[in-house]
Amino acid sequence: MPLHAVSNAHRGHNLATIQIKNLRLRTYIGINDDEILNKQDVIINITIQYAADRAVSFNHIDEALNYRTITKAVINHVEGNRFTLLERLTREILDIIMSLEQVQVAQVEVDKPHALRFSDSVSITLSDYRDTLV
Repeated sequence: MPLHAVSNAHRGHNLATIQIKNLRLRTYIGINDDEILNKQDVIINITIQYAADRAVSFNHIDEALNYRTITKAVINHVEGNRFTLLERLTREILDIIMSLEQVQVAQVEVDKPHALRFSDSVSITLSDYRDTLV
């Protein structure tokens, strides 16, 4: 389900979109000896949609989806593990985000700068959504 599709299902509600842009981390990612032995840069972009009715109504952090907590969990996971494939790294980040009940839709893009000669980066994008939206 595309990110914009949720807005139709929640018409009249406060559907919030959180975007975490260009989170730059270092991790072990890849299959070559050099990649296995040395940390590399990855750039992570996250888009999250959640029903923010309670956050809007009560104006209190306990009613909102705390993006700082999400970011810390992503940083700890990415920097504390090793990954062979971008697909696996991307899915694991998405799983962290989707483990939060408030999240309705999430999309994660992970860029691996300089993965290919003559290219700025290679990226993988995965998304997920709650089945209850269908």
